Amino acid sequence: MTNYSNHPFHLVNQSPWPLTGAIGAMITMTGLIKWFHQFNNILTMLGLTILILTMIQWWRDITREGTYQGLHTKSVMKGLQWGMILFIISEVFFFISFFWAFFHSSLSPTIEIGSLWPPLGIMPFNPLQIPMLNTAILLASGVTITWSHHGLLHNNFNQTLQALFFTIILGLYFTILQAYEYIEATFTIADSIYGSSFFMATGFHGLHVIIGTTFLITCLLRHSFLHFSAFHHFGFEAAAWYWHFVDVVWLFLYISIYWWGS
Repeated sequence: MTNYSNHPFHLVNQSPWPLTGAIGAMITMTGLIKWFHQFNNILTMLGLTILILTMIQWWRDITREGTYQGLHTKSVMKGLQWGMILFIISEVFFFISFFWAFFHSSLSPTIEIGSLWPPLGIMPFNPLQIPMLNTAILLASGVTITWSHHGLLHNNFNQTLQALFFTIILGLYFTILQAYEYIEATFTIADSIYGSSFFMATGFHGLHVIIGTTFLITCLLRHSFLHFSAFHHFGFEAAAWYWHFVDVVWLFLYISIYWWGS
């Protein structure tokens, strides 16, 4: 394979990682079902291990293509940008389905849940406590990731590194607080439609925060290895777009589920 590209699209080399990724996803899903029914999580751990190893090696190969082999030309970069935009749009509709379910049940509570919202017996969280702190944390992380991007555009290595590090710390802090909130919850995912919609919406958002934090940690490592420049840093830009998406979704979650819904 030559180290330059004469075509206006992304032509990848043959790779085993889509296959190992699919196998890892299948084993993880099967393992989760086994865990829920037989309380045995060994298969789940095996599937997650395969997925993590696949991600590490797949990202390594993409990093090599873009940073060292020169395969990410302007045309290819445009395709990657549109791919990320469409992916984020699909994620927006993913969360819209949870909001739809929440408002469908909360605006007209059925007689099965006592015609009340929240249903009788549910003690919702105080929106002025941990939820508001988490809102401040994510808003602050949106500022730090923008600060980091600004530093990268101006070739300020230390500023980019420091601001990216602060963003990661804020993301980890958010995850710790959400885990504490879940531990302290007085209701579960099995407690009527309120518990189901609350934990599905906030839980998937928490998963997206973990994914986004992992994305940013990868960018921090790449930046420390001098993979990014002011003109070539789409990996960082994609992570920043994803993080801002996570921020905006949380604002809607906070206003609708924590504040209005309680």
